[in-house]
Amino acid sequence: MAGGWGALSVISVLLLLLAGILAGMVNAVAGGGTFLVFGALTLTGLPPISANATSSIVQFPGYITSTLAYWADIRRLWRVTLPLAVASVVGGLVGSLILLTLDNAAFRLLVPWLLVAATVLFAVGPWLRPRPRTDGGAAPHTLTGIVVQFLTSIYGGFFGAGMGVVMLATLGLTQPGDYHRLNAMKNLLAAVIATTAIVVFVSGGVIGWLQTLIMAPGVALGGYGGVWVARHLPQLAIRIFVIAVGAGLALYYFIGG
Repeated sequence: MAGGWGALSVISVLLLLLAGILAGMVNAVAGGGTFLVFGALTLTGLPPISANATSSIVQFPGYITSTLAYWADIRRLWRVTLPLAVASVVGGLVGSLILLTLDNAAFRLLVPWLLVAATVLFAVGPWLRPRPRTDGGAAPHTLTGIVVQFLTSIYGGFFGAGMGVVMLATLGLTQPGDYHRLNAMKNLLAAVIATTAIVVFVSGGVIGWLQTLIMAPGVALGGYGGVWVARHLPQLAIRIFVIAVGAGLALYYFIGG
């Protein structure tokens, strides 16, 4: 069992709990909590593949609550979203299985580049948000839209950081509708990808369950506290903090951390 049930130091437990709380907060306000979760898991000794897989399961409740928040919209979009959901299952399966074919040493070499890519995507995320389309846009069932969603899902199953930003941008290119319609689709499809990846990761025995039990309550608490953060701190400050964490983690891995 990845991560085992061996004792963690008090400092490691506190770091995981604090990172979970902060991740829940930043996810509620600006997104990007994956950087904090993944970073804390690796810094406390979990191998990179297990840290990536565990990050998916730790943040899974957030995917569900985000989907439920748009449930009224999703009920109206299920026919449109169904083909994309099927593509998401297949892509998420492919991505997560690719991850499990690697060993930690090979994945370790990819991590800094993945972190750089995810950090850049997060940084430019506000400029990638789709604008409202009044021309009808692309037909929702075009082959292009399904293929693009499949490719995005491979990335999401392999390394989830920045997945939401990428998906919102690609849905804006291939689907009609305003921001809220596309965001509803994005939240549902992200939950589908995460569910698929988690099933594969659990079956592969790469989840750090002890770390999950420590971090998950923190993420839930932080998500609730994110309402206070949103009211008292500017979103730009949160985004800068997340970008700094992502860049710092990438540098850490580049120099051999």
